[in-house]
Amino acid sequence: MTSGGKSIYGASVGILMLETQFPRIPGDMGNALSWPFPVHYKIVRDASPDRVVRNSASGLYDSFLDAAHELVEDGVDGITTTCGFLTLFQHELSSALKVPVATSSLMQVPMVQRLLPPGKRVGILTISAANLSQEHLEKAGCALDTPIGGTPEDSEFSTSILGNSLQLDVGKARAENVEAAMKLVTVHPEVGAIVLECTNMVPYAADIKAATGLPVFSIYNFICWFQAGLQPRAF
Repeated sequence: MTSGGKSIYGASVGILMLETQFPRIPGDMGNALSWPFPVHYKIVRDASPDRVVRNSASGLYDSFLDAAHELVEDGVDGITTTCGFLTLFQHELSSALKVPVATSSLMQVPMVQRLLPPGKRVGILTISAANLSQEHLEKAGCALDTPIGGTPEDSEFSTSILGNSLQLDVGKARAENVEAAMKLVTVHPEVGAIVLECTNMVPYAADIKAATGLPVFSIYNFICWFQAGLQPRAF
């Protein structure tokens, strides 16, 4: 005998998607082929990258909450999002929903900091250092003096993602992410691990690790960990 009660089974993680048109290559969390387990998506209409990153997702909370409720009603066991800047909604969403919520890769920063030896710090690599505010850090539980580096505002990576372009020069974006990471560890030699704020940086995580020699944590490993708790492996 087994019981029902929901429409979707086996897809434990529900992903709140920004409304975008830029290419989502393998590794990007918006590409379903990136995941080693089934996921369920819901697009939040009018949630453009520019509005979420540069305008603090102003006026979008209700839309994210409604979309999250729909995912939960469909049958997911946990909620995440496709932008690290949505840490601003972490407390509100987790308070309003009946399932666990992991809005942002930035939530890993305090945990990773505890893994490091004395004198080493976590560094954050973001798509927009100019817009990653102390409020974003505070909402994620990060120290306010956490070292931060970012891809340049005029880079191929940042302009394609934040400008919601139809095209992306992947090779150039890869080089820009590596260069930004190298600058972060040069300016802050105390950095002993890197957390990628941006969910679109995941395809370049291995390149950043190879260039810096440091552990790199992203939304990918965070949500793999999240899913493993939502649906533990049977032994």
